Amino acid sequence: MSTFMIEPGTRLAGRYRLEEPVSDAGGATFWKATDETLARPVAVWTFADGFPRTAEVVRASRVTSRVSDSRVTQVFDADDSGPTPYVVEEWVVGQSLAELLAEGPLQPERAAGLVAEAAEAVAAANETGLFHLYLTPTKLMWSLGGAVKVTGIGVEAALRGVSAPNPAAADAQGLGKLLYAALTAHWPDSQQSGLPAAPTEAGRPCRPGSIRPDIPPKIEATACAAVFQDGSSAPPLVSARDIANALADVPRVVPLPGAPVHSAAPRPGTSRRSGAQGIVTPAEPSRSRGSRPSRSKTPGATRVRWALMGTAGALVLAAAMVGAWTLGSSIGGPDDSEATDAGSQEASASGGEEEELATLEPQGVEDFDPQGDGEHGERVNEAIDGDPSTAWNTQSYDSAQFGNLKDGVGLLVDLGDPSEIHEVNLDLGDTAPADVEIRVGDEADLAALSTVGEAPQASGQVDVKLNDPSEGQYVVIWFSQLPNNGEHRGTIHEVELRGKK
Repeated sequence: MSTFMIEPGTRLAGRYRLEEPVSDAGGATFWKATDETLARPVAVWTFADGFPRTAEVVRASRVTSRVSDSRVTQVFDADDSGPTPYVVEEWVVGQSLAELLAEGPLQPERAAGLVAEAAEAVAAANETGLFHLYLTPTKLMWSLGGAVKVTGIGVEAALRGVSAPNPAAADAQGLGKLLYAALTAHWPDSQQSGLPAAPTEAGRPCRPGSIRPDIPPKIEATACAAVFQDGSSAPPLVSARDIANALADVPRVVPLPGAPVHSAAPRPGTSRRSGAQGIVTPAEPSRSRGSRPSRSKTPGATRVRWALMGTAGALVLAAAMVGAWTLGSSIGGPDDSEATDAGSQEASASGGEEEELATLEPQGVEDFDPQGDGEHGERVNEAIDGDPSTAWNTQSYDSAQFGNLKDGVGLLVDLGDPSEIHEVNLDLGDTAPADVEIRVGDEADLAALSTVGEAPQASGQVDVKLNDPSEGQYVVIWFSQLPNNGEHRGTIHEVELRGKK
């Protein structure tokens, strides 16, 4: 049986019931599942016939299962002896560093404490011969109970076929980049997981202190010694253990989740998209300035606030509205608590406005190619059929800039009548990042459509909150830059519009 024949409800090994596909990585499919024997949620990887690295992934998973550090995602089962190879992992409920940094950089001590925990976990894995080689802000998680989790150790490199001449140094550099990102909300190479690229200085990323001057010198020096590894400012840190030792005396003050952030299944009136786990969450969009705190959403689109009152270590929660709202966050800096209070009061004064948002049902959909001859119009319905395993995609081009033939292409959704659009939920699949804009208007004409939201360098499941609610009959999901990979084409698995009729 191949992955493509498997459907929700399929049981593997007589006990793992597959519930919803979360993502696909070129033939390796990641599922939310249930272990019916132990009555617990689990994550399952299955592999398409012909997937070239199945044996490597299963082998790496078995080695990962022997790592005793609880901060490494647990592997429960792995088997490639039958007709359907699979790997069963811990289902991590929590939020990723990428999601936290959508609110702004962490306080330096929190950033350092977090990466110190991650470095110890990666060091424990490295000492067994396992390496990550793809450390990004989506791979660093906080579980619901407040524990740090590093996801993808061993498995990620096997899935992607990634290698490095010095894997220990590569993981050390990855940890340094996580610390750089946590301190500055910038990624030191290029755009990554919704974070903008760091500004450069003399041809390389500038020091974190140039972006944020309040970083303690020791923490900044650790980040630079791990990221640059050239000895220009401090002896290079070339292993995870080096970084763990450098941050050993940092207080372990890390954020705690304020409420469950991923529910088990979609609820009526919420997103139709499949459930998602922070393990595979790709890029998160930037939030518009002045936007309200996000309400609790369906799996894969969930956004909740985390709060930690640093003076007493006490977590203060407010549950006055539908969803989980958290007040007094000190994660993003001293102004966050005031902003959160103001946002909560505004939402309360609105009389539950967020509850009134509904899914807007499309009355029609078509490809939108005002400067060309069409973009797979025969497949447009696959972007609104509620099935994330199907997708519409653009034509392939010679470059991410459409081969310099046009300014962009998109998918046009017709709502039938003018409607008030508040947000657009997208599933862009497991592709390289693309630049996406949301355009709204009353005519299906490029000149009549206004850009009301943006998701730069977006991939995976992306929620685009519009700058302001916008009214119109037509909504265009517009690719202004395609994924910078060999195919150079945009893909949309699902579109969901939310607002008011």
